[in-house]
Amino acid sequence: MNGALVLYLSLICLMASATQSHGGHGHGNDPLVNFLKARSLKRSVNHVNEELGNEYSPVYIGPQEGLKEADKITTLPGEPNGVNFDQYSGYVTVDPKAGRALFYYFAESQNSSTKPLVLWLNGGPGCSSLGAGAMTELGPFRVSKGGKTLWKNPYAWNNVANVLFLESPAGVGFSYSNTSSDYITGDTKTAADSYTFLVNWLERFPEYKTRDFLITGESYAGHYVPQLAQLILHINKITNQTVINLKGVAIGNGYYDIEAQNSGSYDYYWTHALISDEIHHGIVSNCNFSSAYPPTEACQAYQSQANSAIGNIDYDNIYAPLCSSNTPPWINEYDPCSFNYAYTYLNTPAMQKSLHANTSGIPGPWETCNGYIGSHWDDEPDTVLPVIKELTSSGISVWLYSGDTDSVCSVTTTRYGLNKLGLSVKTPWYAWYTQGEIPRIQNQGLLDTGESYAGHYVPQLSPPILYNNKITNRTVINLKGIAVQKSLHANTTGIPRPWEACVYILAFPDIVLPVIKQLTTSGIRVWIYGGDTDIVVSVTTTRYVLNKLLGMLGTLKARLVVMQWNMKT
Repeated sequence: MNGALVLYLSLICLMASATQSHGGHGHGNDPLVNFLKARSLKRSVNHVNEELGNEYSPVYIGPQEGLKEADKITTLPGEPNGVNFDQYSGYVTVDPKAGRALFYYFAESQNSSTKPLVLWLNGGPGCSSLGAGAMTELGPFRVSKGGKTLWKNPYAWNNVANVLFLESPAGVGFSYSNTSSDYITGDTKTAADSYTFLVNWLERFPEYKTRDFLITGESYAGHYVPQLAQLILHINKITNQTVINLKGVAIGNGYYDIEAQNSGSYDYYWTHALISDEIHHGIVSNCNFSSAYPPTEACQAYQSQANSAIGNIDYDNIYAPLCSSNTPPWINEYDPCSFNYAYTYLNTPAMQKSLHANTSGIPGPWETCNGYIGSHWDDEPDTVLPVIKELTSSGISVWLYSGDTDSVCSVTTTRYGLNKLGLSVKTPWYAWYTQGEIPRIQNQGLLDTGESYAGHYVPQLSPPILYNNKITNRTVINLKGIAVQKSLHANTTGIPRPWEACVYILAFPDIVLPVIKQLTTSGIRVWIYGGDTDIVVSVTTTRYVLNKLLGMLGTLKARLVVMQWNMKT
């Protein structure tokens, strides 16, 4: 791997893991979840175009003179004081005949001439990189409650790179087309339009033509990013020139492969105590996710049971509160309503004027995600893994990372997808410590990381890991104090050793299941529970134990009772 590029990607991902999270998508509202459900019912094999061939049609390049200056943002409404970087936003026409134009927002770095150019793409399909990526994840600002003012994001990616946010395809956010049929689109057309956008944007900002260029994104950008990268490398090759100086790609919680996506999702639900043993067993036994045919009735029945069992949680971060709840900020002042604030802010006339947005008077409000785009998506291959494999052998850096509390594109689905790539391991897995624990494994030309305690939107969340440790250590120290022991009437015999939090038992039985089984027949109630973030005695361990105890599949119905009890209290 190119050392400089690894450094850029490392800095970006370290900042990603150190920020907050958006948890606005409750059960059934995540656009990718809905997209995949609809897609499974009309299942057919769609193959990715692995070879683009040698044909090349020159892309449209329009006049760009004076447009950079016109796109410069003077100030944003409610912008905090002390902004020390330039911002630009506006439209780039990608098809003048159809009247199709894509909207962008560009945040330069403080020392822009020394930093790479990074393109960020949100997924969906049909979701905005401006409202999601820029305003609630990795952009320079976050929107305050009420949607009227901004505050500085200390972990903004433009601290280490010049970041370009693109609303793509047409119909997403402020991007538009004067041809209604353009809103029925797919992967191929999106990649082509994104490429045309980049070529024209680089004419508008020629100082970035030779700059190191990275493509990043999340969710359905697991398709967007590798397909755009493949197209860039293809055109560079057949034109025998570096039209775009692509150096690497990074994808967070990406959707890469439909088989890995489906099987990995239900395995993730089970290992995180979201569905019962019975439901998981039914899905494993009745669902063939590698089949080209729609799921059987039995498979659909178990999938429906799984959806009901999961309940009304945030699919994108299973431990985060929902915006509709009265839950106080979770961690790092995380606010589950951040998307609502961005929606309000981006729909104010003053904001749209300062962004040079909605100049054509798009009917209706700006939306985070366009449901019509996602429901009319007509071109999506079953897998982009061959494209990713092609990228790993092309010489560019490829980084796939996953937040481990995301159930939409979980760390499990990412691992299953990587296993299908069949790459040889270059560097064995090892724990990589920053502010949290970020394990990673390096394969041939590819780096995979798991972001601890981060969800679908990794650039928003990081746990205050040291906080709980400090509390625990302080408690231990206090209990060793003479004054504390005296007030507790403790250590009255003068034990010749200090108080310790734990002592080790040298002799203990290998199993106590017979004792537990005896208790269940004695007439008393036995409740065995497992916290689903514990890796010492995990919920999976508890399930295996219960299966041995019951001698059959344990449905663990008590989990639903506990969940309802928590909700009531």
